[in-house]
Amino acid sequence: MEPADIEGVLAIQRACPEVAQWSASDYEPAITGAMSGWVFEDEGRLVGFLVARSLLGESEILNFGVRPDSRRRGIGSQLLERVFEWSKRGHARRIMLEVRASNVAAQSFYLRHGFQIVGRRGRYYSNPTEEALLLDCPL
Repeated sequence: MEPADIEGVLAIQRACPEVAQWSASDYEPAITGAMSGWVFEDEGRLVGFLVARSLLGESEILNFGVRPDSRRRGIGSQLLERVFEWSKRGHARRIMLEVRASNVAAQSFYLRHGFQIVGRRGRYYSNPTEEALLLDCPL
C-alpha cells in the first residue's frame, strides 16, 4: 500500500458498508511500515485491500475489503494468501481477526480458508451496534 492508494481504498470502503470505515489518516501506519497493507489492482483500478499487523507471534487482520463488483473472482483469497505468507515469514503462529456476526458471507470465506470461530465480543461494532465473532487460524 502506497500513499496514492488511499483514495482507492476509501472508495472501496464507501462501496462496502460492512468494512471498517477508517479515515485516510488511519491508513498512515500501513504506509509508513508500522502495519502492513496490500492492494489489488485489476485493469488499473484498485479493487481490493487488506491491512494487518503482527506482534509477539500473532498476526491480526485489521481491515479488508473487495469491491462488490469484483467479488467471487479470487481477489480476496489472493490478498489473504499474501497475509499468510507475510505472517509465516515473520514467524507468526496464528492469524486473528474480528468479523460482524451478521456478515455471513465473510464468515464463510474465512472458514473456507482455515479460520475457526473462537469467541465473541458483545457490542463491539457500532452503526449498527453488533457483536463481533473472533476468528483464529493457526499457521
